[in-house]
Amino acid sequence: MGFPAQTIDDLKARARRRVPRMFFDYADSGSWTESTYRANEGDFQKIKFRQRVAVDMTNRSLASTMAGEKVSMPVAIAPTGFGGMQHADGEMLGAKAARAFGIPFTLSTMSICSIEDVAEATGGAPFWFQLYVMRDRKFMHNLIDRAKAAGCSALVLTLDLQILGQRHKDARNGLSAPPRINFNTFLQLASRPRWCMSMLRTRRHTFRNIVGHADNVGDLSSLSSWTAEQFDPRLNWSDIEWIKERWGGKLILKGILDAEDARMAAASGADAVIVSNHGGRQLDGAPSSISALPGIVEAVGDRIEVHMDGGIRSGQDVMRALCLGAKGVYIGRPWLYGLGAGGEAGVKQALDIIRNELDITMALCGERDIRNVGRHNLVNPDVFKS
Repeated sequence: MGFPAQTIDDLKARARRRVPRMFFDYADSGSWTESTYRANEGDFQKIKFRQRVAVDMTNRSLASTMAGEKVSMPVAIAPTGFGGMQHADGEMLGAKAARAFGIPFTLSTMSICSIEDVAEATGGAPFWFQLYVMRDRKFMHNLIDRAKAAGCSALVLTLDLQILGQRHKDARNGLSAPPRINFNTFLQLASRPRWCMSMLRTRRHTFRNIVGHADNVGDLSSLSSWTAEQFDPRLNWSDIEWIKERWGGKLILKGILDAEDARMAAASGADAVIVSNHGGRQLDGAPSSISALPGIVEAVGDRIEVHMDGGIRSGQDVMRALCLGAKGVYIGRPWLYGLGAGGEAGVKQALDIIRNELDITMALCGERDIRNVGRHNLVNPDVFKS
């Protein structure tokens, strides 16, 4: 990878040079005007730390738990579609990096590598699986059963994608997996020969959780029509009950952005919620995840564990979220930037960067154990109170 990256932005710049535009833009864009996508990052800068001095900073620990599982730091890799289009076998490489690091990897339903691919890559070590609610209930049952068979230790149910947001860049770029070859996509691919060569060396080029598993989906054309029809707008809270019963394990609800929805999630019997606006790729104009976090923590108290994602670009951002009450955070774009920049080694660099920044920030705030950080570490803990 050359000179080690110092920041997540360094990895982002490398990924931009190496990944075809349609796939880089998928990772680096939001819906419609992208106002929520930008707010996800920008609102973190409103939160200011209390600097403490003359405090013993030795024997620091970032170890914690998320949904009852031990983690080396309270960070998980978020479920993201098209991971295997940022780099060949991308989700397998990300899962291996996460396993070595001691944090959870969450595989998306819309991944390029399948549940079975990732289980093989990690040697059977547990990972988490993210589920969308589809019209085809038989397919959903099958996905849940495959995740159980693969030893997945938590199911992350996404609630905020009943219909697809207005993602203009994806439409303009002709996003698909594998890419449909026309003049636009040919130019994108031709400008990234190293990416093309790596893709020729793998057989994983499409959504392998779906192709060959869903009825009548065997090629690109049938896959496109199937996915366009499958996200279920009828999704409601009663669906959680049968999914929880079928799964039988830890259940995490992703996409909570409103205090009322958080209280309903707490009453559902789930183990955790993720405060999330889908990385700014669904409802443009919605609040940033970090600004919504304190209200949701206040609404649910200790009835359910609260996590968050959206806008995390540094270990300092992780610290800010933990201070405002999150028990863990998820990184989506940072791991994709690392993956695009340098495969498994790039993901490890992204995790190293975040861990180092989190550790230094915690120490300079006068804390030695990440489990002890809180609102007392902030100058303005009420910054997002209305």
